[in-house]
Amino acid sequence: MAANPGIPVESLEPVPVWRFFAELSAVPRPSKHEEKARAYIRQTAAKYGFTVREDAAGNLVVDVPATPGCENAPVTVLQGHLDMVCEKNAGTQHDFMNDPLRLRIDADEKGAQIVRADGTTLGADNGMGLALAFAAATTPGVVHGPLELLCTSDEEMGMTSAKALDPALLRGRRMINLDSEEDNAVYIGCAGGRDTSLSWEFKTAPLPNRTAACRVTVSGLRGGHSGVDIHLNRGNAIKLLARVLRAADPQRLRLVEIAGGSKRNVIPREASAVVVGPLRIAETLSRAAAEIQAEAQQAGETGCTIRVEDTPAADLPAAIGPGDTQRLLVTLTGLPHGVLAIVPDIPGLVQTSNSTSTIESPRAEGKLRVTIGCLSRSSSLPELRTVARQLAAVGELAGATVESGNEYPGWQPNLNSPLLATCRRIYEQLYGAAPIVAAIHAGLECGLLGERVGTGTLDMVSFGPHIVGAHSPDERVYVASVQKVWQYLQAVLAELARA
Repeated sequence: MAANPGIPVESLEPVPVWRFFAELSAVPRPSKHEEKARAYIRQTAAKYGFTVREDAAGNLVVDVPATPGCENAPVTVLQGHLDMVCEKNAGTQHDFMNDPLRLRIDADEKGAQIVRADGTTLGADNGMGLALAFAAATTPGVVHGPLELLCTSDEEMGMTSAKALDPALLRGRRMINLDSEEDNAVYIGCAGGRDTSLSWEFKTAPLPNRTAACRVTVSGLRGGHSGVDIHLNRGNAIKLLARVLRAADPQRLRLVEIAGGSKRNVIPREASAVVVGPLRIAETLSRAAAEIQAEAQQAGETGCTIRVEDTPAADLPAAIGPGDTQRLLVTLTGLPHGVLAIVPDIPGLVQTSNSTSTIESPRAEGKLRVTIGCLSRSSSLPELRTVARQLAAVGELAGATVESGNEYPGWQPNLNSPLLATCRRIYEQLYGAAPIVAAIHAGLECGLLGERVGTGTLDMVSFGPHIVGAHSPDERVYVASVQKVWQYLQAVLAELARA
């Protein structure tokens, strides 16, 4: 099936869901800049005569009256987040602060119909969840009890609004989070997370005479979600870059600048550095680049490209010394990236991981300020803190300033959940098989929201349509899966309305 750029996405079935998704996709909503998205929610609620309430953290709740005859059912909360991860391919012209997403109907490798964006992330995480919630609230014929549509902000960059939720904002005590990405699963648990930063202020000095310079660039990796995709062993552009640079003479290599990755919750797809060294440094690094590129391609990163390009040394600012350069490269090599532990009782489920996600090197007053950003995840709080201590130890050995924080809890599974029992029963009735009941190695807001409302008082599940490549420009959502989840959500809400 070829792409269908002339067919509007809002013409797809179910039309109410795709209409809301298309409208939201036209609203810029980077993390920490959700003002336009909040305005869209208020305008949409007003259009349908719904009341909107907001707390000091920017969380919105849209109150939706019950279908006539279902007023006495308990309130059900439908929850999603307004922000999206903003990633784009090199060469793609897109301003996430102002431009609408360019949606395309396309097909995957097997011919299944998908929706994706043109060169950017799609924002199905979590725009599709919000579209499902608003479609359920506004479509004639959907039976439901009283609903609260909870729209949080800044989920992707630290879950800050969920952390500060005013508990009085929610009356409902059962919640369906619509931020999952597998349509055959009901999630009842997730990992917690913690940020760690390692930083240095390296002194710079003028470049020595008879010096050659080059830029090394790693690109074309698949990237992806640093939690959900961490077990796939996808290449890390920052780690590959460090491997190439370490092939140079450690006594003469000097770093001018380095950058890689974009966000802590994204596996880095691109990284680059400018270095100076012996006159034949480009030849040495090119040989290493060719070898490491071939290894990465054999490991599944078929699009990986590592380029070494000569750069006029006379045009460059000062560089840091060889000792500091090696200290940084050794640190990048030593920092863990990938799966660190599997849940003992559930083979295949990641318990603990770390992503070495970002590096930047702004200049200031004769210094190069280098910062490495990591995101650790674990469903075990002691394990999460153990990884933080490990990262801190590596940083201390390397003379870095280490900052660790922004910790958020996991969501502990409750197999005795009444809401789970309802969701399982409805799924089996519709599809003739039991859903997968699982926990996810990613940060859902359920753990924080449950903690804010009161531990053990909020009965929660999470489900959603099939989304692949979240947090990367390869993100796509499957049209047939949206149809399935729309059918499922309607059936669950109708059953809950009878309770």
